[in-house]
Amino acid sequence: MTTPPADRPGQEPPVEEAEAENSPNLPALRGEERLAEPVARTGMFGVTSTGDTSGYGRLQVHRPPLRTAEPPYGGYFDVIAQGLGSALESAGLDFPTAVERVTVDYGELTFYVRREHLVAVMDRLLHDPALRFEIFSGVSGVHYPADLGHELRAVYHLLSITHNRRVRLEVSAPDADPHIPSVTDVYPAANWHERETWDFFGIVFDGHPALTRIEMPDDWPGHPQRKDYPLGGIPVEYRGTKVPPPDERRSYS
Repeated sequence: MTTPPADRPGQEPPVEEAEAENSPNLPALRGEERLAEPVARTGMFGVTSTGDTSGYGRLQVHRPPLRTAEPPYGGYFDVIAQGLGSALESAGLDFPTAVERVTVDYGELTFYVRREHLVAVMDRLLHDPALRFEIFSGVSGVHYPADLGHELRAVYHLLSITHNRRVRLEVSAPDADPHIPSVTDVYPAANWHERETWDFFGIVFDGHPALTRIEMPDDWPGHPQRKDYPLGGIPVEYRGTKVPPPDERRSYS
């Protein structure tokens, strides 16, 4: 293996590049602007004060435009999309009303469902004979502070044992109104998963039978996996060794 030559004196190391859908340090976007590709942020975490302690201070992170796939999607993905469209139509709801867009990426089919229609879509995915997604694998949260009106996301993974198929659903809610309907009436297994997502991200699952903390103490302030949660706000000590908050750590960039 060839070792690259050392940087010459006075020269900056080459800039590395990466992509990220969103970041609290990228410009906030509204409406159709979300389809554009704006300027990148620098560094792993967009630190602007004491330096990036990750060692990736010269990393350039870009937000790619929103992806949208058009049919045919390929493989059994078309069967799922057509089956869901027919099932929703029989329930008096058309596909474009319930699903705002579809993507096929990393071998996954994702339906971006409008939150007011989430329960209806889940019900059809479970009970329609052509779909039969019996297994609820879980729901997790994501937080994109720069995506105005869509800051919070709930991501669902379903599995059909009957047809040996998988599908992914994503629902968004704004920070100002972090409410998404609970799907526990359709999938009782969602109970603990929704509690964990509420605990860490603050997504309120309306209709949940007991939406209480499941990991953090009952009196814990805030939701610690949100990107606007203060880092280093809690003192950490392990076997006599104290870990300082990020703004007091050594900078490597």
